[in-house]
Amino acid sequence: METAPDGSESSRDIRTLISFYSNYLWNRLTTLFPSPPPNFLEKIANLSRQTALPISTKRRAGLPLPLPSSSFNSAPTTPESSRIYDVLNDIMDRSILNLHKIQTNLQFWLSRAEGSNARKVYFMIFERGPRAFANGAVQLLRESVTDSSAMQHLSHSATAYISERIAVLSSLRGSLAAFLAEFYFEVDKYGEELVKDPEKSFSSLMVTLSGLFSKLEASISHLNALRQRDSSVDGTYSFPLLFEKLPEINQEESQWTGCEINDAINLIYKNLQELDSYLGQMVAKHQKPSKITRYWIRYTCGAVGLSICSFWLLRHSRLMGSSDIDNWIREAKESTVSFFNDHVEQPLLSIRDELLDTFKKRQKGVMDIEEVNLTSNSLHRMLLTFCEQTKGQKLPENASDQEMLEIVMARYEKELMHPISNLLNGELARALLIQVQKLKLDTEMAMLELDQILRANEINFAILAALPAFFLSLGLIAAARAWFRKDTRVQGRGRKARIQRRLLIVEVEKTIMQYQNYIDQGLENDAQCMFGMLIYCLDCLYLAVRGHAETTGEWQCLKQDIFDLGKPGLQTAYKLILTARLERVYDCLLPSLKRQ
Repeated sequence: METAPDGSESSRDIRTLISFYSNYLWNRLTTLFPSPPPNFLEKIANLSRQTALPISTKRRAGLPLPLPSSSFNSAPTTPESSRIYDVLNDIMDRSILNLHKIQTNLQFWLSRAEGSNARKVYFMIFERGPRAFANGAVQLLRESVTDSSAMQHLSHSATAYISERIAVLSSLRGSLAAFLAEFYFEVDKYGEELVKDPEKSFSSLMVTLSGLFSKLEASISHLNALRQRDSSVDGTYSFPLLFEKLPEINQEESQWTGCEINDAINLIYKNLQELDSYLGQMVAKHQKPSKITRYWIRYTCGAVGLSICSFWLLRHSRLMGSSDIDNWIREAKESTVSFFNDHVEQPLLSIRDELLDTFKKRQKGVMDIEEVNLTSNSLHRMLLTFCEQTKGQKLPENASDQEMLEIVMARYEKELMHPISNLLNGELARALLIQVQKLKLDTEMAMLELDQILRANEINFAILAALPAFFLSLGLIAAARAWFRKDTRVQGRGRKARIQRRLLIVEVEKTIMQYQNYIDQGLENDAQCMFGMLIYCLDCLYLAVRGHAETTGEWQCLKQDIFDLGKPGLQTAYKLILTARLERVYDCLLPSLKRQ
């Protein structure tokens, strides 16, 4: 029981020393460079925030506002009308962009929460940067000495670390999604009036917008009050979200003037800037670690390996008086040229010569057959003369060589009984010469057949020699094609992109069913949150399919179907029919196998 205070005191002393020396080094470094006056950057930021005009940003090519279809083809008639449409579009765009940031980080933490305890501990130690690695390793070693359940304690701390970020981001997502859903409902409600007379209807819409901003402020303030005590993130809830109150009007009075409309729009932009700033800081404190932070060990090993490789190359370069690199480059060049000659140039030339010189080679083959015929005719005459002289009678002209060979062999066997005398006085020598002529004929015929086989396969041999270069070129072309097509993106045209787009439809369908389930249970707040997530999913689907659908000519119909899925008054059953039609009809959403 006494070791714990000693450990805490020693760790406190270590932290004090580290803080002292780090501050000392930092002060020494800052004296070497001219520094701006205190709070200089903060003053510039405040000045820019005060002087910047709340103008609208460039419109995203995302899901449009729920206005009647006639408004898409009509341009605003006055500058005030144009600014009204711009501010409504910006409210929707910024809400969706903030939802996207929150959703991206939330999905990362949810994936980490689904992992095992060992995976969570690995994340806490190895995927949060060098400082977290050092602190986690020291903590793990210290607790391993004093306590046997060090891994379990670290696993609990990792679970709490991840759970807090999931809870904060989920609450932010719910509040912002509910705000987006209510805004979408109200724009759909005032749709016809906004198209006919936007200046008059905007004054009525301002009352609702004021209530929506106040409700969002109260929702996020409630989140701050609940989680301010148990937060493990320093300074997370030290800055509250405060919107400027929008002017309240009497709906029975006449419409606002242009100056009043501009003032109201400027207040909306200030509130949007405040919302972006607050959510940006909240998400930054609970965001997922960057890719460099998560894989810092790999990058460190890669940097060390690159340094070693660079030092090794430096040793063999001209800078150190070595000609090894020049020799390697020359050998590589010679090997490349040799490979090109052996597997590309020569095979192609062989194929060309074989195809173009066919007639010439056929003439040469005819000459070879004539030589074989000469040898065959000479053997026939020799056999005929030998048989006629041996038998003493003239043979018929149609006598075959096989019959005459049987006579020669019979005579040859008889002559071998007295080889010496018959070699000088008999027919043994003539029989031997006839057999030599027969062997010559067989050899020439075999060589002729072999030559014909080789000539018939010359093209095949040339193609086999060119296969390595062909497969190498095919691999390079496939790699270049995959690089340029970028099939990993959801807007791509490859198999992975199609899978991601179809998963977006699945997410839309699940969100629609969950929304209807909350409606049936009477959970209005949860239903609003789910409808806001439906608008977010539809915006993702809208951006994912637009480029491909415009190429195939099906964008107008697909755009209308996606727009209908976001209509608040459309029945759920019809929306589910629309999602089924999206998966079945449109080319950019079909599986890859159906295209083949």
